[in-house]
Amino acid sequence: MLLHSVNLWNLAFYAFMVFMATLGLWDVFFGFEENKCSMSYMFEYPEYQKIELPKKLAKRYPAYELYLYGEGSYAEEHKILPLTGIPVLFLPGNAGSYKQVRSIGSIALRKAEDIDFKYHFDFFSVNFNEELVALYGGTLQKQTKFVHECIKTILKLYKGQEFAPKSVAIIGHSMGGLVARALLTLKNFKQDLINLLITQATPHVAPVMPLDRFITDFYMTVNNYWILNARHINLTTLSVAGGFRDYQVRSGLTFLPKLSHHTSALSVVTSAVPKTWVSTDHLSIVWCKQLQLTTIRAFFDLIDADTKQITENPKKKLSVLNHHFIRHPAKHFEENPAIISDLTGTSMWVPVKVSKWTYVAYNESDKIYFTFPLANHRKIYTHAYCQSTMLDTNSWIFGCINSTSMCRQGVDLSWKAELLPTIKSLTLRLQDYPSLSHLVVYVPSIHGSKFVVDCEFFKKEKRSIQLPVTHLFSFGLTSRKVILNTSGLFYNIELLNFGQIYQAFKINVVSKCSGVKEEITSIYKLHIPWSYEDSLTIAQVPSSTEISVKLHIAQPENDSHVALLKMYTSSDCQYEVTVKTSFPQILGQVVRFHGGALPAYVISSILLAYGGQLYSLFSTGHCLEYATILDKEAKPYKVDPVIMIKFLLGYKWFKELWDVLLLPELDAIVLTSQSMCFPLVSLILFLFGTCTAYWGGLLSSASVRLLSSLWLAKRPSELPKDIKMISPDLPFFTVVLIIVSWATCGAFAILLTYLYYVFKIVHLQASLTTFKNSPTVNPKHSRRSEKKSNHHKDSKEHHLRLSANDAEDSLRMHSTVINLLTWIVLLSMPSLIYWLKNLRYYFKLNPDPCKPLAFILIPTMAILGNTYTVSIKSSKLLKTTSQFPLPLAVGVIAFGSTHLYRVPCFVFIPLLFHALCNFM
Repeated sequence: MLLHSVNLWNLAFYAFMVFMATLGLWDVFFGFEENKCSMSYMFEYPEYQKIELPKKLAKRYPAYELYLYGEGSYAEEHKILPLTGIPVLFLPGNAGSYKQVRSIGSIALRKAEDIDFKYHFDFFSVNFNEELVALYGGTLQKQTKFVHECIKTILKLYKGQEFAPKSVAIIGHSMGGLVARALLTLKNFKQDLINLLITQATPHVAPVMPLDRFITDFYMTVNNYWILNARHINLTTLSVAGGFRDYQVRSGLTFLPKLSHHTSALSVVTSAVPKTWVSTDHLSIVWCKQLQLTTIRAFFDLIDADTKQITENPKKKLSVLNHHFIRHPAKHFEENPAIISDLTGTSMWVPVKVSKWTYVAYNESDKIYFTFPLANHRKIYTHAYCQSTMLDTNSWIFGCINSTSMCRQGVDLSWKAELLPTIKSLTLRLQDYPSLSHLVVYVPSIHGSKFVVDCEFFKKEKRSIQLPVTHLFSFGLTSRKVILNTSGLFYNIELLNFGQIYQAFKINVVSKCSGVKEEITSIYKLHIPWSYEDSLTIAQVPSSTEISVKLHIAQPENDSHVALLKMYTSSDCQYEVTVKTSFPQILGQVVRFHGGALPAYVISSILLAYGGQLYSLFSTGHCLEYATILDKEAKPYKVDPVIMIKFLLGYKWFKELWDVLLLPELDAIVLTSQSMCFPLVSLILFLFGTCTAYWGGLLSSASVRLLSSLWLAKRPSELPKDIKMISPDLPFFTVVLIIVSWATCGAFAILLTYLYYVFKIVHLQASLTTFKNSPTVNPKHSRRSEKKSNHHKDSKEHHLRLSANDAEDSLRMHSTVINLLTWIVLLSMPSLIYWLKNLRYYFKLNPDPCKPLAFILIPTMAILGNTYTVSIKSSKLLKTTSQFPLPLAVGVIAFGSTHLYRVPCFVFIPLLFHALCNFM
């Protein structure tokens, strides 16, 4: 019965689209590495001491609180204020808890104990009542103002101390990081109150789901302020993204907006952070032990020994963050490292003249300096490469100037090295060091430890191999490969033509080794030169290793760098590198970057079907089935004018006309500015949207039938004998719902209106089912009654009568309206959830993004709930009404893809005209 109008070909197509969407969703939610984060533990019971706020402040913000984190004896000692440490304020994000501070707070406490509390940090945390600020932006400004008051309260706790702080450091998780950046937009806020800002998984560029205008307005205010005042903002800021494991906030959104800083900001993905090298999900980024250890090391290196607070020197702050989060040279941080080092003491000096050298050190009794004369190597080779498996923090490689066989002083090249998980390595371009006569590798005297040092000289062209990636539409059926035959230690595989976010590949590295008895480790590092989003893969060779290759940030137009696969290899092994397109990961990138726009495309398809039904009713007097009309009307070319408008906006005259009409910026232009335009992405999203609309329609139809059968089990229903557009209780019901909307929450009133409308449709379905199952039904009588009802339509003095065919037509129309209304309810649901969650603090939601919509939608749906096709067939307004959905479907795509809160505004217009057809 349910599928009687379903075309099998259409069913097969929509089933295929479900399969395609499932591939993309699987890549987003499951297509990443396992969680390699170590859990951070508390060694003593964590305590959260509530900081008493001024009474006026507590009254103004009854739902918010400020806490000081502590453990054990530290917590007991600091119950008696004032404090003596360095203040750090943690801001939780969307639905985040103030207790999330415990991981980094506990690690900082252990570090302070290790240095006998020479320095220590006091970690404060704000309780935002776990508000859903990523879904409802009405309280973001309130949170920002509360944080400002918290900072002033915190600094008062240190008054009278010898080294009292004048500012605080802030760690913001998720939306907490955005609130921290918003502090600078407050009129009375002094920028000097913050000395450092670290954000974790914060969507800086744009909201993940722009479900109300308060969120987008807040983003616009913050980002515009930081861009326009870039030269005056000296706040050192670090944004850390979680990588592909974080499917809630994609890493591309966490990179600080361009032009917002000159040199005082860094953005990095956790997979590229030294000593972390893992991807984190949205919650584990606050407790991932590797990342928190790195953060705390940076905090302690930021301390100024004179003031015993975080340094005010912006250059030092940036240097520390670069050292710990960008490139670690396997040495402890030094603000002014010694360039020249003394090479003295009783040591052996061993000359090495070969171009490739390996030394296995074990229980060395004497220090050894291995010297490599560069004069002859410069004639043949362009680069020198050295690596060591001893991961201590001592200097290990130097350069001698104008020396013969040994030198008393050397240039410390260890600061140029890079720390990797199993080695520290250094690559030198010889022409950059013309004054060096020798390269010196230092092997210390050690006992009980074994490590290996390797050095080699090579020509760049021999180790840089170009590998063009496969075409986007090869679908993984073709591949390209290179074979590394030479016995080198380091290779650069240049991935040509790779720089767009819609590209995704699988790289397979097969290693074959000869005569190898011990386990050998190779490191494959994907290096993206235009953003800090590198990722590392460690492989035990011989083996076959698969690497997923895709981007968080597209290559800028003016950037000519090439993405690299850096391979730290074994000289005893041969490597074969194969690249091929990964179609499931491409679909994953579509979902990852554009999944948030899917509701707009779904509603656009439903609007096209809705317009088709209205026109069918106008032209034939009957309403087609939802699935049939969706297949007929939902065509991608109908929303193509968006592409044409985008093209025309490139002309000055059209742009001026656009501005005169006060039209908002086209969403496609916003996506282009964020380098998010895929080829054919609009087509893919439209197909996914139509597929969702199709299956959603079947689901809603099945639900109505199920509810009607449950209704019939309790009480029988009959078709109404007389059609009344406005029943006696309808005005009262409408007024009550409008009052509910005004006094409580607009989304709550919309939900009640939706339930009322569903009730009316279920009742109509039950009545029709009863009528059809009645043994006294005569088809001829039914047709005669339909003709009779048509005669009565011409006279306003007679009530309209509803036939079975009219009831079926009405149900078809109502099923489409239900689908539209369902999406309006879903889009308004976040503010409803927020209101329900905070009901104990205030009964009325303010500001309320859904209130204006509710005022219009409530009377409209109240009338539509009593509307039947027989009552609007002869309406003079029906033809005009049937023409509205098409341009509105285009408008939904043009202005609602990245601004979902605008979508209901396009939906209620045809609903309103549909309701007016009853009166005109």
